[in-house]
Amino acid sequence: MGLTEDRERFREVGEERREDLAEFISHGDLGGSDPDRVRIPVKIVDLPEFEYDQREAGGVGQGQDGQPQPGQPVEPEPDGDEEGDPGEEGGEHEYYEMDPEEFARELDEELGLDLEPKGKRVVEEVEGDFTDTARAGPRGTLDVDEFFKRGLKRHLATDFDDEYVREGLFVAGAGVDDAFAWARDEGIPVSRAWIADAAATLAAEHGEPVAALDRWESFDALDDAVDREPVTQRIRREGLDSVPFRREDERFRHPEVIEKRERNVVVVNVRDASGSMRETKRELVERVFTPMDWYLTGKYDAAEFRYVVHDAEAWEVDREEFFGVQSGGGTRISSAYELVAEILEEYPYSEWNRYVFAAGDSENAGSDTTDAVIPLMESIDANLHAYVETQPGGAAPNARHADEVEEAFGDADNVAVARVSEPDDVTDAIYEILSTEADGDGGATAGEAARGRTDGGENR
Repeated sequence: MGLTEDRERFREVGEERREDLAEFISHGDLGGSDPDRVRIPVKIVDLPEFEYDQREAGGVGQGQDGQPQPGQPVEPEPDGDEEGDPGEEGGEHEYYEMDPEEFARELDEELGLDLEPKGKRVVEEVEGDFTDTARAGPRGTLDVDEFFKRGLKRHLATDFDDEYVREGLFVAGAGVDDAFAWARDEGIPVSRAWIADAAATLAAEHGEPVAALDRWESFDALDDAVDREPVTQRIRREGLDSVPFRREDERFRHPEVIEKRERNVVVVNVRDASGSMRETKRELVERVFTPMDWYLTGKYDAAEFRYVVHDAEAWEVDREEFFGVQSGGGTRISSAYELVAEILEEYPYSEWNRYVFAAGDSENAGSDTTDAVIPLMESIDANLHAYVETQPGGAAPNARHADEVEEAFGDADNVAVARVSEPDDVTDAIYEILSTEADGDGGATAGEAARGRTDGGENR
């Protein structure tokens, strides 16, 4: 193996020895990455290099810088900063970098996720194959096969055994109206005019009114004595000379219109910024929300993120402020959902996949959760609502919000509740949230799910 291949093998080994993805999410430095680039530390592997063998110190050869010293590398110095100047570039071999698409694939494999993004907003309409038909179009696009099938189908539906119908005119005492009523009762698609014409023809042939030609005592006697031949059987026996086509049978081929839909998503991240949200709780929120942002960025063609923080009031911030801001106020979670509803007016549910992720320590003022938050969640159409309770060391006695949301929505397909008390819980919380939307069909909103239970549906 040559030196180049050997060095490449060592680099690959180094990349393989990067931090485990779950370990990185739970304990690694997430701040070294940005929304479009995930940097995962690599456990360093020293690359091999030639060194001067001190056992062979003699010799007549001498480089420009004088006699090499024992242990000195013999390969030339790389281009870059002059000797003594501090370098400005970081060592790329210290991190394994991946884009959000690769991160999403690896997280799917790591956690066993299977989220299939839905395309909503139509971004382009293109013409596909000539598989659709219409009632009008250029004569050159006439669909002959469809034309024939429609004409034949109509012909079969309107044809009947005319000899059988004529026998109805030979029933004792029966006139045209009697024969017409009998035929209709038998399900024969014949008109009164046809029966009247048939009666006139028979009278002319026999030289007397057809009512005088008593052949059957009653229509029941006729039915018992004569079998009606099905149209399809008669056509198979006699063949079909022609099909009387009509203009309404015509169908013209035209290309199928294919709508190309963009797989887009808007994610509204909500965080409690009240005085009780200390640094440890905020860090747990960051460890859950940041990987989910990367994941959804990698899954969707277009992803937009909005950030809302709240104490007793709510306000929108940028991503940098989101995880660090803290106030000394109280907590009213409904204020955040009121702002979320306003933000999502910019993203119609018919055109956007919508996620609302909220996090906090489950402490909320009075009955705000049941009186306001839950009704707001029911009214906000979203692919997924999620609440993450961050309580290091376990739930506090007055931390009721997560329990009340869980009780209201049960196992709804688009509502998830996760609890994180330490970093090792983070990946489980991410799985709980993302697998909820992956398992659901997106057909029921949070409001529909809750109403299903209050209207007598079983709380699963």
